Amino acid sequence: MSVPVGLEDLLAAWLPTQRWFTGKDWPVSAVRVLEHTAIGTEHRVEHLVVAVDQQAPTGPTSTVYQVPVEVRADRRDRIAHAMLGRLDDGFVYDALHDREVTGRLLERLHAGDDLGGLAFHRVEGAEIPVRVDSLVLGGEQSNTSLAFGDRALLKVFRRLVPGTNPDIEVHAALARTDCPHVAPLLGWFDGTWADPTDGHPVHGSLGMLQTFLVTATDGWRLALASIADLFAERDLHAAEVGGDFAGEAFRLGRATASVHAAMRAVLPTGVWDDSEVKATAERMHERLEDAIREVPAAAPLAQALHRTFDALGDLRGGLPVQRVHGDLHLGQVLRTSVNWKLIDFEGEPEKPVDERVLLDTPMRDVAGMLRSFDYATQHTLLTEHPDDPQLAYRAGEWSERNRGAFLDGYGWVAAGDAATEQVLVRAYETDKAVYELVYEARNRPGWTAVPLTALERLAS
Repeated sequence: MSVPVGLEDLLAAWLPTQRWFTGKDWPVSAVRVLEHTAIGTEHRVEHLVVAVDQQAPTGPTSTVYQVPVEVRADRRDRIAHAMLGRLDDGFVYDALHDREVTGRLLERLHAGDDLGGLAFHRVEGAEIPVRVDSLVLGGEQSNTSLAFGDRALLKVFRRLVPGTNPDIEVHAALARTDCPHVAPLLGWFDGTWADPTDGHPVHGSLGMLQTFLVTATDGWRLALASIADLFAERDLHAAEVGGDFAGEAFRLGRATASVHAAMRAVLPTGVWDDSEVKATAERMHERLEDAIREVPAAAPLAQALHRTFDALGDLRGGLPVQRVHGDLHLGQVLRTSVNWKLIDFEGEPEKPVDERVLLDTPMRDVAGMLRSFDYATQHTLLTEHPDDPQLAYRAGEWSERNRGAFLDGYGWVAAGDAATEQVLVRAYETDKAVYELVYEARNRPGWTAVPLTALERLAS
């Protein structure tokens, strides 16, 4: 079956409006269909893998996306927000918003069968619900997630790359452990499409199904609620308010260390020699220099920040490394009625997959969470209470209290060399703040004060 005439033009206009589309400011020169598979429903549904050709500042680039579409003769008011436009064939919708279509995907996962270029895999013994309506969840930045009642969550990867998605790989490995701090993997699906450059077939992950943590609240929201309680009191210390978060931060530290231990047990590990540690420090030096060129306001801090990276480069004796989360922050953890869960093991989405799966020190994840505690307070100050020295002081108290509690919880499970870990955490936290500085300068210039404040603290 051929692709509907004019669909590429609709996609070229619609794709840049989606949250998960990268390079929104780059001109789209063409949209090319690399693979299309008919999904059997009452209406015409095509599973598409498309290449979007754009003119980036560094030159021409092609990015691959997964876009299931539905073509119907009738207009569907219930999913009007998901309409791409109209063709001679009918009205075109993002099919992930149609419960009939997503129900068929779930049936395929339950059966563990194939469909054209798509292959569906069910974890042995997994209970996959069928005939359950789906609901697209909001807030996703790089994927589309659908809840099936209160039982399963389907994450559909929008931006595609060849190979197994790290999130599937890590969850499949952790399924062999008794780690209670991740949601069980139920299944996944993958497919084959033409490489946008040379046309050769490539294979990669398309989506994964997990148990839905229906009672869960993400750590970012819980942290902001705690900060709001503190700011409402104003004159009380962080330990004195009813919404004190330190107990949860401690438990989150323990959960993070437990997940790291489970990952060590079932995924590759290694040891960095002196040259590899030095090379890691050099890359941090280079990122700092690049950031200063882009944000000159950070230049006065350069000497002190470089000394932090020097201390990392001077570490000796071999550094244990392993697979890590790679992008850990308060938005990547969920508090259920039972415990904390870590989610989204994809790593930083802007990095190539081969970089996201490189071994690293677990202190990278620890530093990422520490930055997130600090970011939560600075975010609240900037958006709700700018130029309030009293609340700025309380924010500092909250951040230090919860950072310390998280470290205590982590050390409760994974005691290591304190001096080495202190050097590692400081360097990785500084590097994370440098990354944030560039990100904010490019996307939200008014927010550069948040990472600058952190760099000032780290430079002191």
